[in-house]
Amino acid sequence: MALERRRGPAKGSVVMVAASQPVSRFYESQGLRLHFVDWGNPAAPPLFLIHGGLDHCRSWDRLARVLQPHFHVMAPDLRGHGDSEWAKASSYSLADNVYDLSRLMRAAEVETATIVAHSMGGMVALAYAGTFPSKFSRLAVLDGAFLPSTASAPIHEQIAGWVTQLDKISNAEVRGFRDIGAAAARMQAHNRRLSADLALHLATHGSRPNPDGSYSWKYDPYQRVRAPYRLSPDDYAALWARITCPTLLLYGDESFLADPEKAGLLAHFAAAESKTIAGAGHWLHHDKPDEVVAALTEFLDLPGVAPFDSQ
Repeated sequence: MALERRRGPAKGSVVMVAASQPVSRFYESQGLRLHFVDWGNPAAPPLFLIHGGLDHCRSWDRLARVLQPHFHVMAPDLRGHGDSEWAKASSYSLADNVYDLSRLMRAAEVETATIVAHSMGGMVALAYAGTFPSKFSRLAVLDGAFLPSTASAPIHEQIAGWVTQLDKISNAEVRGFRDIGAAAARMQAHNRRLSADLALHLATHGSRPNPDGSYSWKYDPYQRVRAPYRLSPDDYAALWARITCPTLLLYGDESFLADPEKAGLLAHFAAAESKTIAGAGHWLHHDKPDEVVAALTEFLDLPGVAPFDSQ
């Protein structure tokens, strides 16, 4: 992989940053053809970047370029996202995604890895780390740790609601955009912190052309369905208690999720710390990228790395 020299944050410091694009690779899980990108540097320790719901692996590109000189960086498209196949019969449970991640590590011939994960991807990574603690060396979760409400409707109401959601999506028209620029504008309307260039990058890799020349999001609309069979708060807490590796919970103080420290989540972990990123919402790696990379640099015990404004 070609590398280029860039000036680091410390005066006079220079670091090596990946300059080329990642290579697309595929693996199989439960009969699905799943996609991931490989940023190279196979002699370095492996690190996986796990995206959140309705997102895709290329959402990590800027962070991947910063981390690649220190790690063999790989980033999957979760099932039903990006360039991975959509699941049959809307099978998008947490356990299915955990299994897919285990298959990815086997396909990449990785025994133990560092994981950086966002949102839903963070919940997947936490569940995997709690099930197979020896597979993780370090785990950083970006705005993706929370305990669901203990209140639940009677099971017949949950199943009825699930059926209604499936019917609604089945009968809905596919949302189309006239071009990628319109898709990027939609992303900026949803998160006004996104620059025009970043929104265009995310929309380019997150949408696909339709026969009529319009564009639609790559993710499966059935990702939005909430299945009636879900883990309980006690289940999550039991998994988190089994995690043995150092764990960092990053939180954006303008996120819709609760501050993990104030919510008492750290008490469920053996070795976890929490850090708040001021002025960031749920997509904190896009909202405050330099602050996020600084937190990860400290957590991962890395030398100085290039700031995002050069990515």
